[in-house]
Amino acid sequence: MFIGREMELKFLNDKYEENRGQLIVLYGRRRVGKTETLREFCKGKQHIFFSCTQTTDKVQLVKFSKQMLRENIPARQYISEFADWEKAFRAILDLPYGDAKKLIVIDEFPYMCRGNKSIPSILQNLWDAEFKDSNVMIILCGSAMSFIEKELLAEKNPLYGRATGIYKMKEMGFYDVIKFFPNYSERDKILTYAVLGGIPHYLNQWNPELSVGENIKRNILTKGCVLYSEVDFLLHQELRETPIYNSIIEAVALGNTKLNDISQKSLVEDASKTSVYLKNLIELGIVEREFSVDAGTKEMANSNRGMYRLTDNFFRFWYAFGFANYSQLEDGDVEGVYDYVVEPALHEFAAFTFEDVCKEFIREKQKKNELPFRYVKMGRWTGKTTVRDEKAANGLRIAETEIDLLGIGRGAKEYLVGECKFKSNPFRYAEYLNTIAKLNPLKDKAKFYYALFAEFGFDERIVEEAENNDLYLYSLDTIVNYKSGL
Repeated sequence: MFIGREMELKFLNDKYEENRGQLIVLYGRRRVGKTETLREFCKGKQHIFFSCTQTTDKVQLVKFSKQMLRENIPARQYISEFADWEKAFRAILDLPYGDAKKLIVIDEFPYMCRGNKSIPSILQNLWDAEFKDSNVMIILCGSAMSFIEKELLAEKNPLYGRATGIYKMKEMGFYDVIKFFPNYSERDKILTYAVLGGIPHYLNQWNPELSVGENIKRNILTKGCVLYSEVDFLLHQELRETPIYNSIIEAVALGNTKLNDISQKSLVEDASKTSVYLKNLIELGIVEREFSVDAGTKEMANSNRGMYRLTDNFFRFWYAFGFANYSQLEDGDVEGVYDYVVEPALHEFAAFTFEDVCKEFIREKQKKNELPFRYVKMGRWTGKTTVRDEKAANGLRIAETEIDLLGIGRGAKEYLVGECKFKSNPFRYAEYLNTIAKLNPLKDKAKFYYALFAEFGFDERIVEEAENNDLYLYSLDTIVNYKSGL
């Protein structure tokens, strides 16, 4: 059963229905579900779906020719393969699809280009001369994100400005992910999302009839299962110097977020080299550089600012628990690693992911205009605040602090301050007061609203406070079941 990807399918179908030629570039990191989404889109439509392989240009052309010539086009009566790529691509116009669009998907298009660097130029010439005014839809798909962004779509490259649609696919959101295991409890849905993230390939390895713990043991920690070697396979496929990348990713997974800390922890002596490795991981969609939601352009341009974090939940899980205990797992000590390492730390590990789920919940509420105002920016806030300190001269000191979620309204006149607690006891009133204090310097300049998110509910005083103030309380049940109508 195909799950999710409503936005992607709507985008593609809308383009298909438009009365003009379409050249679509759809790309994203490996395993994100591009091919499955395109196959779902093609259902019920006459089409060619060609999957490129890492082979020579001549072999690629022969394979493409055979697939094209299976269709009832005039050329099949005279030839067994096309002489060159220009003739092969021009044959798209001869596809016998009547009034329907002549739809062709070229999956892993970068493989085709690596075998023959002139292919983008050939497509450009055909597009300008014939395709753009014809009833065709060509979809170029690929996983090599750097190639597509820097070589295919960048200025001065042949296809620059020709694409009628460019769609970068990202991993599935929480509300689509939980459709893979609908009978799990709300807590287990959060835990599973924290382990697997939103990559369909990972989700398909999960057995929704087994518990979270049993799935982790059988489908991640057991040598020989698909996910046991997934991270190593992807890194070797995409990168050189994998031992260094392993050290850097492990450092980030274990909570080192600043460039110098990552460099020291991974034992890469030169921070500038670490920065290059991190940049490569960002291009692969494994790491992201996160700034405070109110950061300006100047701060974001500073290479020493910002915090690094893993965007892929499964990578984060593997480096926190699998990679760190690889020797024991190779010896088959799956039960021991799970019982003594994974299970005691899994709930705390999921707390960070819970923050991401709460952000997605708020984004969904904004779409339905259910917030007290519309924010223009929303994300994590980091900064400084004044806290009490008896040892300080005036009883106060400046301390670094952060807010899990900060939504900023137009003109910074309204703020939504969110705090997320994924723990097995109620959100305490003292924690709420601490949240209020974090943005004291801005209190006289704007209107503040507060949103508290809790796995285990709220103490009575917070509930009383919410009845009379601009305070919104969201339980785990409310958050997880928001889009299910429960």
